[in-house]
Amino acid sequence: MTLFRRSVALLIMLSVVALVSFGGGFQLNEHGARSMAQGGAFAARAVDGSAIFFNPAGLSFQKGTSFYVGTTLIATAGEYLSTGGVTTEQIKGTFFPSNAYITHTMDNGLAFGIGFFSPYGLGTEWPNPWAGDTLAVQTELKSFYLNPTISYRINDQFAIAVGASYVWSDVSMNYRVATYNSLQPLTPGKGTAELTGKGTAVNWNVGVMYKPTPQLWIGASYRHQTKVDYSGDVTFKDMGVFENLFGVDYFPGGYGKTSITLPSNVFAGIAYDFTPDWTVEADYQYIGWSSYDELALDIATGPTIPNALPPPLGGRTPQQSPPPKEKEWTNAFMLRLGSEYRLDPLAIRVGFIYDKTPQPLSKVEPMLPDANRVEFTVGLGFKILPFLGVDVAYQMILFEDRTVTAPDNGFEGTYDSSANLFGLNLSYTI
Repeated sequence: MTLFRRSVALLIMLSVVALVSFGGGFQLNEHGARSMAQGGAFAARAVDGSAIFFNPAGLSFQKGTSFYVGTTLIATAGEYLSTGGVTTEQIKGTFFPSNAYITHTMDNGLAFGIGFFSPYGLGTEWPNPWAGDTLAVQTELKSFYLNPTISYRINDQFAIAVGASYVWSDVSMNYRVATYNSLQPLTPGKGTAELTGKGTAVNWNVGVMYKPTPQLWIGASYRHQTKVDYSGDVTFKDMGVFENLFGVDYFPGGYGKTSITLPSNVFAGIAYDFTPDWTVEADYQYIGWSSYDELALDIATGPTIPNALPPPLGGRTPQQSPPPKEKEWTNAFMLRLGSEYRLDPLAIRVGFIYDKTPQPLSKVEPMLPDANRVEFTVGLGFKILPFLGVDVAYQMILFEDRTVTAPDNGFEGTYDSSANLFGLNLSYTI
């Protein structure tokens, strides 16, 4: 009982750290430094606690009780080049999504585990003001999964697993709004809308693992999509004359809501031990991004402007909700290749990833400008003691430049992005 209480306390502590410091891109697959160093190719040979994310059936091929905890430093940069040759740099971001896993495997192959990780997030921030500020200034999405899992090894070659997740998520947005300053020339031409919301959901995942020979590992897993309904507050600031027109605030803000469906994921991998010390794995990841088809903000309408004012304002009820944004993302895939060479007590790891963008060219926007990516990873593992280890990883993400000539939002230009990631995890096995 004492060990269980300590385990739960450790998991809660790391959860609080992640809640304070989380950030990053829309999907995060860096949930452990060991897997990260191998390009995330980990579905077939999931040999640490992050199996809960990649393939929970891997728990049945582990031994004893293990703790695996860590974080990833993500440093992002990007810029926008207008068709007129003006460059605007994104405000650089530094984020720390964290992870924590507790697992126990019995001698008969029955295994239990609980994991905490953040698989989806979105974070961009542009200068204020800038040319695209009515589309986006600051956007942030945070998601957190608490994922209990059970796995069972049917025989020495085959294991199955199932898990369920409690999901909670926060979203915030900040963008500029036109204020019809012709009514009052001395007021600013744009106001600011700020939205914050929270939501919860449940999710499930399954996995299988097969070892036809001692050297060959085959694994697959599926995590279902998650619809999160957000509700929260909307505030309008600096709205010029509309803040006190005839003593009435015509953009009062108030209650708002939206929904986002986080995509499903399929992992399939094959790994082979070419020698007792050298393993290579190749994975295919399929992401159901078509679930992200629209972003609609539902905000209470404001009071009606008196008919005494000239068209187009008189008799009009200000629509605080912007029109729905059609995203129309398409399903996409990632190709992963990783290798680990073990020189006890040291392990050397390298990896490569190709990540196809789900964002159609006509839908590219400053809220989240995406592009095809190539990613390179490298890392080390070191056994400090037989029961205590440390894993470190580095990942470089290079986005293709993406030039938009006819976007639906009319905001043409070229986007260029990059990111550097540093991972650190500690393992403790009883």
